[in-house]
Amino acid sequence: MPSATTTRQTPDVRVATRERAAASGWPFLLLIAVCSAVTAANIYLAAPLLPLIAHDFGTTPSAVTWIASVAQFGYAAGLLFFAPLGDRVDRRPLVALLSLATAAALALGAAAPGTAALAAAVFVAAAATVIPQLLVPLVAERAPAHHRARHVATVIAGLFMGIVAARVVGSLAGQAFGWRWVFAGSGLLTLVLGLATARALPKEHRRRTGPLFAGLAELPGLVRRSPDLWRACVRQAGLFGAWSALWTSLALLLTGPAYGLSTATAGLFGLFGLTASAVAPLAGGLVDRFGATKVVRSAYLLAAVSVLLFWLGGQVLAALFAAAIALHAALVAAHVANQTLALTTTSAPATANTAYVVAGFTGGALASTLAGLAFGHWGWSGVTAVAGVWLALGWVTTAARR
Repeated sequence: MPSATTTRQTPDVRVATRERAAASGWPFLLLIAVCSAVTAANIYLAAPLLPLIAHDFGTTPSAVTWIASVAQFGYAAGLLFFAPLGDRVDRRPLVALLSLATAAALALGAAAPGTAALAAAVFVAAAATVIPQLLVPLVAERAPAHHRARHVATVIAGLFMGIVAARVVGSLAGQAFGWRWVFAGSGLLTLVLGLATARALPKEHRRRTGPLFAGLAELPGLVRRSPDLWRACVRQAGLFGAWSALWTSLALLLTGPAYGLSTATAGLFGLFGLTASAVAPLAGGLVDRFGATKVVRSAYLLAAVSVLLFWLGGQVLAALFAAAIALHAALVAAHVANQTLALTTTSAPATANTAYVVAGFTGGALASTLAGLAFGHWGWSGVTAVAGVWLALGWVTTAARR
């Protein structure tokens, strides 16, 4: 006959079982993917709007490219401080709080009187919009082992769709209503979806040991002890840096003298990248079957071809179409492989994921900053040179170390 203690615990066990099943089901996974798409879009919100922002503030587009880099540095800072908390605190209130902070920062950005105020708002919004990197480890923890990469790939597909959609929707909406309304609308979407996702997350009972931000101090040692994590960090930094250099400068090429397109028309280039997001589920299956290393090697080869196509695209528009699809496909496939490796190679997945994503976005921020300078001095050829060098560094550095 069961004891009174066992009887009292049974409902709790049943609730926990139901929550775990719900947190690994497809409706929950879809909500996570949509939330990741909307919040990730905030990081790249300014990039397609740079010509409109420059016109509003009475300057040239090349003079405000640094604002797009500020967003990436802000995201990297947010990852350092907030993402490791996924190993230490309940993610429900954390996701809700970050959603509120992001929405408030975007509202302030929409009302910014100058570039300095806008850059500050963009930095804070990007730092607080690290919600996808709190959710991906949760999905990886609760997914069946034989389908872990596929589940992670579903969320990553949503994340990249948001990144690319930021260029398409942001450009069209910015052309129609102005860049300030784009910032305000994105803040509202982030608030609604962020709070809905926080409500759907399972309750977590964390036993915190040590200081709240101890995960930040653990990052260097964690990377040093795990060669697989180190390799994933460096390779993604190289590929993401090449992507950032090209993608954040593309609007300057398309709206400049070479093609003379409007901001809205230039933003439609994001549709080519959007088609490549469908690669994520395929990449997840390939990682589950063949391993991460082979997938990353193939992605690097495809990225190298795309850089050459982007260089040719300075004169031939059709080359840009193919380059956009190839580069996005390479980035998505490598990200699925590298992030799955980062999440499964240590006993602290949220902290390892922080190291991985910080490395990627730091590489992206540095490369896009250099690309802005290169565009001002050498035009589009300078941008593609930065991308090519970044890609080579990412592979050669890791290939030289066993």
